[in-house]
Amino acid sequence: MKCLVADESSLMRRIMIRALATLEHRDVIEVTDGVEALQHCDQSVGLVITDWTMPTMSGVEMVRHLRANPATASVPVIMVSSRNLRESVAEAVEAGVNAYLLKPVSAETLRNKIEQILRARGAANGAGANPAEAVEAEADDEGEVRKAA
Repeated sequence: MKCLVADESSLMRRIMIRALATLEHRDVIEVTDGVEALQHCDQSVGLVITDWTMPTMSGVEMVRHLRANPATASVPVIMVSSRNLRESVAEAVEAGVNAYLLKPVSAETLRNKIEQILRARGAANGAGANPAEAVEAEADDEGEVRKAA
């Protein structure tokens, strides 16, 4: 399966690519912003992992474009971000992410989320998972998000 990893940080891209490799997904496109991601994402891409904060176009804006395009509307998207406010998570879910993970994220956590999303996608015969069910973050009373236990 071809995967697309979008993050301006080369370190984060390496972490994500290593997690994908442990799952035998080695066909990976690396990009540094949302515009590049849109240029490389087509129906052959089976998974997108993106940061929120990137130059030129944010990850959440890129997800909106993916969801608006019939060729990429059902591609699963994992957003990995340091934005930990309830409003940010809600905006990402509204844009169409399938999972939202908080940085710093371990390779194991990322790998587990990738497996979960791909299993859910397979069980639904290619349909995307419900984004609201896949978000891995919780908000406290002040609206700050913390990692789910």
